[in-house]
Amino acid sequence: MFAAWPGVETASAGLAPDADEPCTDELVEWADLIFVMERAHRARLQKRFRKSLKSARVVCLDIPDDYGFMQPELVALLEKTVGPRLR
Repeated sequence: MFAAWPGVETASAGLAPDADEPCTDELVEWADLIFVMERAHRARLQKRFRKSLKSARVVCLDIPDDYGFMQPELVALLEKTVGPRLR
């Protein structure tokens, strides 16, 4: 949802085994900044990709991961919490 922001390159990936776009070492190494919804996601990311996380900063948004894809309430929360960090 932030792909159209000027100067921002984005990618989206999941940590669940059935993720449509699974997170990879290459993607983690590419990232400067990684946002996760929950602390459990951050722990899972750090455990699985420890070697690849050398330069990326991981930010936990503390947003429960119980929203539907692009649910308006989630979009509003992400704009409020992520938006200022991308400016």
